[in-house]
Amino acid sequence: MTPIRATGRAALGLLRGLGAVALFTGRGLFRLRPFYPRAFAAQLIQIGWLSLPVVALTALFTGAALALQIHSGGARFQASDVVPAIVAIGMVRELGPVLGGLMVAARVASSIAAEIGTMRVTEQIDALVTLSTDPMRWLVTPRLWAAVLTVPFLVGIGDIIGIMGGWLIGTNSLGFNSTAYLSNSWAYLESWDVASGLIKGAVFGLVVAVSGCWFGMRSGRGAEGVGRATKSAVVAAAVGILAANFVLTGMFFE
Repeated sequence: MTPIRATGRAALGLLRGLGAVALFTGRGLFRLRPFYPRAFAAQLIQIGWLSLPVVALTALFTGAALALQIHSGGARFQASDVVPAIVAIGMVRELGPVLGGLMVAARVASSIAAEIGTMRVTEQIDALVTLSTDPMRWLVTPRLWAAVLTVPFLVGIGDIIGIMGGWLIGTNSLGFNSTAYLSNSWAYLESWDVASGLIKGAVFGLVVAVSGCWFGMRSGRGAEGVGRATKSAVVAAAVGILAANFVLTGMFFE
């Protein structure tokens, strides 16, 4: 096989795979009836509430470390006073959504892939089909919508906690006045900064849920197949989040 033919075949395979994922996502998002409210509520708790501690801790330490880094770097240019504004903008625009999404990916994508993959191995998905229950509507749709709705809330909470982490370091270690720090943090934020971060959170949530469901539904047989699906889901979710972040940042702030 010539290199040109091999490259073309690989490109066609990539496009075919992306098309299949797009169709899978569309089916999961828009084929809502019948809707299963209990399954949806369970996923709201699993994806949203149970992910809050790891997102909050990540945001807290990120905001604190960012304040230290900006203060140290700004001191070289006599610009240490910009710490509150840059911490706030950096958390809301970029670090809050991206790191929050990656933490959710590490926890949720693996969980979804392992759960659905195990159901496939133990033939529970075949049993759903036998009972005239669409696995897409029972397993995929609640997870996709729960992730799309809850990750923006996690991002918003993480943004606030990250800014407060910077405030803790700024007021206790860097000599900032508490009131002035908070005032400068909010003064330079615009509504679009916040909105763009929340939109990113919704997109990242969709990426995480689609990755987990896609690889879980296509899990191989046995424990090895489930493990491979779990690993692939986490890697795909992380890469997808970073790629989507680049595209969205270019769209929002170019």
